[in-house]
Amino acid sequence: MKLPHNISRVEAFSDGVFAFSATLLVVSVGNESGDSALQINWLAFLSFAVSFFVLVALWYTHYNFFRRTNYMDNWIIALNAVLLFVVLYYIFPLKSLINTWTGSITITLENFSSLFQLYSLGFVFIFVCLALMYFRAYQKSGETKDFNLLFFSRHFGIYVLVSILSIVLAKTQIGLRFASPGIVYTLLGPLCYIHGVRFKKKYFNE
Repeated sequence: MKLPHNISRVEAFSDGVFAFSATLLVVSVGNESGDSALQINWLAFLSFAVSFFVLVALWYTHYNFFRRTNYMDNWIIALNAVLLFVVLYYIFPLKSLINTWTGSITITLENFSSLFQLYSLGFVFIFVCLALMYFRAYQKSGETKDFNLLFFSRHFGIYVLVSILSIVLAKTQIGLRFASPGIVYTLLGPLCYIHGVRFKKKYFNE
């Protein structure tokens, strides 16, 4: 007999992993200089703050998936597990990348290229998982298809394409001195807007 999936257990486990990721951020701050505990390393605090709120944004994106659909199967559980695994990995290149921007650490262009590739690779995997989770839920939404699920599947597919472009720029070191692999993420705004307008026109204005 096939047992129904317990969505609340999946959500609880996911929240636990996000909480553990936040804990790893706190632990990694530390006081590397050995100065007095009363002294504040503002650059380290800024790096932690940005990393934490990026993590919150990822959690909120993940949280919204479970608000938009009640469908759950083994495929979504597997994709969710991969997403959570990548989130645990993702916070370290993210924090290191922010440290290079704040001047906390200084690295060579070669290492900066590798760091951006790691950051964007994590971005790819996270949003590939989200896009596939939404697409799976859309496929299983019955005869009356939930086009909102299809919209978000394609929406996060745009994130994947832009992050792949970032990896290419970082790998080839094109415009690396000007942080072009990071600047390319500004394309997300106009591309997602165009997709939203076209999707609404095609599926909701017929």
